Amino acid sequence: MASVAIRDVRKAFGTTHVIHGVNISITDGEFVVLVGPSGCGKSTLLRMIAGLENISGGEIRIGDRVVNHVPPKERDIAMVFQNYALYPHMTVADNMAFSLKLRGAPKTEIESRVNRAAEILGLMPLLERYPRQLSGGQRQRVAMGRAIVRDPQVFLFDEPLSNLDAKWRVQMRTEIKELHQRLKTTTVYVTHDQIEAMTMADKIVVMHDGIVEQIGAPLHLYDKPDNLFVAGFIGSPAMNTLKGTLRVNGKAEFTGPGGVKLPVASAPSGSDNRPVVYGVRPEHFVIADDGAEAEIMVIEPTGSEIQVVAKLGGQEITAVFRERHQFKPGEKIRLKPDPKLVHLFDAGTGKRLTS
Repeated sequence: MASVAIRDVRKAFGTTHVIHGVNISITDGEFVVLVGPSGCGKSTLLRMIAGLENISGGEIRIGDRVVNHVPPKERDIAMVFQNYALYPHMTVADNMAFSLKLRGAPKTEIESRVNRAAEILGLMPLLERYPRQLSGGQRQRVAMGRAIVRDPQVFLFDEPLSNLDAKWRVQMRTEIKELHQRLKTTTVYVTHDQIEAMTMADKIVVMHDGIVEQIGAPLHLYDKPDNLFVAGFIGSPAMNTLKGTLRVNGKAEFTGPGGVKLPVASAPSGSDNRPVVYGVRPEHFVIADDGAEAEIMVIEPTGSEIQVVAKLGGQEITAVFRERHQFKPGEKIRLKPDPKLVHLFDAGTGKRLTS
């Protein structure tokens, strides 16, 4: 196992710059998820760690060694790809053993490592099957087993669950996390799915347009996003954001679209009449007599909760309730956010405001 240090790393394809001075420190044994929308540079950064892409500037260290010009096979990493990349003419056992055979490892060592990985991943009954005889989830396990047998310093996962259906995605999320807890190998995992990021990571790196927007533990990013991008990207359903003005006259209050007034627990000094963006998570709305009037548009029951899309001051918002309300489209309800859980962002820069 080893730490990974990314220092001022840049990447350009000709005159097009896609990674802009990224700095990330990954400690030994940590599970770090790179998350962001398509085109943000997360997979390119992962490929640079693997040595599959050259870097245009900066430094990447694995352990104590700078690996900028070290070939991929000498970096002591193992990568699991989105498309499994299994050899169709080889059995599960042969697929898992292939890298060790290329390395010239003794037959007894190969058999021992393959069996150990197969036991960890529940693949023992499938060792003599071919990839075409496996389900999607089983194929992904074989790809993971092929990485495990190498006993690398670092695991790299490039959107490994995107080809699976919803049920398998949930199961494989759990299996990968359990695998990490058992092996304690440093892991860098790329996904565009923020639910995967929240449920699996020790630390999340949120990327956007080739830069790092915020780094932190999953719940820290959820509770204290640094800016509007992170606030909108982390969380499902997304945080509601309303543009308006902050009023501070004895007590702080937000005036939003259509003259809607919403509570604020506290405000930065000198912020009276300041243009702001008011953020509130869907689950932080409650129904209250002194709340702001909203008109229900769509009701989405999910079983454990009810998601309500409503118009508040002419703007669409989402509220989530655990109670079994008998709502109807067109009905008027009064919604009030918990002022202690409200987020305020500067309207110009999008950065979080602190009182």
